[in-house]
Amino acid sequence: MIVGVPTEVKSEEYRIALTPVGARELTARGHRIMVQAGAGRGSAISDEDFAAVGAEIVSSAAEVFGGAELILKVKEPQPSEIAQLGSGQILFTFLHLAAYPEEGKGLVVGGATAIAYETVQLPSGALPLLAPMSEIAGRLAAQAGAHFLERPHGGRGVLIGGAAGVPPARVTVIGAGSAGTNAAMIAAGMGAAVTILDINVDRLRHLDELHHGRIVTIRSSIYALDEIIPTSDLVIGAVLVPGARAPIVVTEDQVAGMRPGSVVVDISIDQGGCIATARETTHTDPTYLVGEVIHYAVGNIPGAVPRTSTYALTNATLPYTVALAESLEAGFAAYPELVRGVNVANGVVTNRAVAAALGAPYHDPLEALQIT
Repeated sequence: MIVGVPTEVKSEEYRIALTPVGARELTARGHRIMVQAGAGRGSAISDEDFAAVGAEIVSSAAEVFGGAELILKVKEPQPSEIAQLGSGQILFTFLHLAAYPEEGKGLVVGGATAIAYETVQLPSGALPLLAPMSEIAGRLAAQAGAHFLERPHGGRGVLIGGAAGVPPARVTVIGAGSAGTNAAMIAAGMGAAVTILDINVDRLRHLDELHHGRIVTIRSSIYALDEIIPTSDLVIGAVLVPGARAPIVVTEDQVAGMRPGSVVVDISIDQGGCIATARETTHTDPTYLVGEVIHYAVGNIPGAVPRTSTYALTNATLPYTVALAESLEAGFAAYPELVRGVNVANGVVTNRAVAAALGAPYHDPLEALQIT
């Protein structure tokens, strides 16, 4: 199969969807790899690194989209990329179509098969391709929150770990999935007083056992959020419903009740956001004020550390990529969870949560692809 890797075109996205390690695995199996010139530069991977393992360096995205059967990306395709996708092609990337419905509609019209990293789901409920980016986003969220709490960056002037005789910052994390757990862990490691909320008590029990009470766990409720948010220095939202738009769990009134210079970080913004006052920002212009509360809602948080993120992501995606490069049927046979990753195929929506978010009919992915 011809596998193509274009340069990411979303603003300030420096990751790449394949490393030389992955390219070597694919070329060793007889696949042709086309990498757009400069695609790895943001992750400190040179064209020469790819060429050394047998990849073909091409000059333009048009060559990649025009010649590849399997296209590997990191972020959701932008309009210029969607226009180049067509029937018979497979796109393997993060999609987040509930948050970007126009992109979803464009993919439906184009007829390509689009498989989303974030909806590949194991029977246990685990999301193996989302997990590494959630881990990094959570860790960066705590760092960003600590940074913007500093007075020169507009914050309350609170050191997240406090000092002798002075209490640490109060950090509240909403959502005990991978992103939230990592945010809480890093904040606690910096010495903050951390509380994490979730509706899944089993997750909270696991965290309590793991951290021996160092992180306070509370079953999430409107009452609990009303009580905790006004006294928090930093609130991190990390709520996820796979494939669907994130539910709003923090209201405008709750944000308005926070103290001047407090910070809100919404990790869920790439799924629409779980904080009512959040809107997507960029790494160049990452924050804005609502009242006197700082908001950080970058849509591609892991893109800030592309070298780390690229290798963490491709460590997870490579086995699936190798299987898909054989054929869709081979990929589904080796990794049945890939079927749940199919969001769009042959002009129809094939994921229930995405269909609901787009207001489109749901179609069984195997039937849409005529795979028995």
